[in-house]
Amino acid sequence: MLAKKIITTGFDFIGTPYVFNARPYQTENFDCSSFVQYIFYVHGINLPRNSRQQFQAGKLVPFKKMKKGDLLFFTTSKRNDKEGIDKVGHVALYIGNNKILHTYRQGKKVTVSDLEPYWNTKFIGAKRVL
Repeated sequence: MLAKKIITTGFDFIGTPYVFNARPYQTENFDCSSFVQYIFYVHGINLPRNSRQQFQAGKLVPFKKMKKGDLLFFTTSKRNDKEGIDKVGHVALYIGNNKILHTYRQGKKVTVSDLEPYWNTKFIGAKRVL
């Protein structure tokens, strides 16, 4: 299953530092969208570079129908007051059991987080690209 392979690749980078606007296609550091872009790229799936562009890829999936390997999109405090696609400020990989694999904020690293109680309040939508 391709989703499982992508998730396994993502887990290989647990602890990799976050750097805003990290260069694409390298593994020294990541921002949220370069991380997602890279782990899909390794498995032959090309995604756009930033989270707003990635939100435009794939098929919209209802929250209750999310599957492992889906991309989850969130707003951030800096983008919360924006409209439409401009509201998107973060992307993560859904790994099942209400957990996401992602990286965010300076000083943080690639990690697993629970959707609740924080991230589900910032949720914008899920996309399936597999």
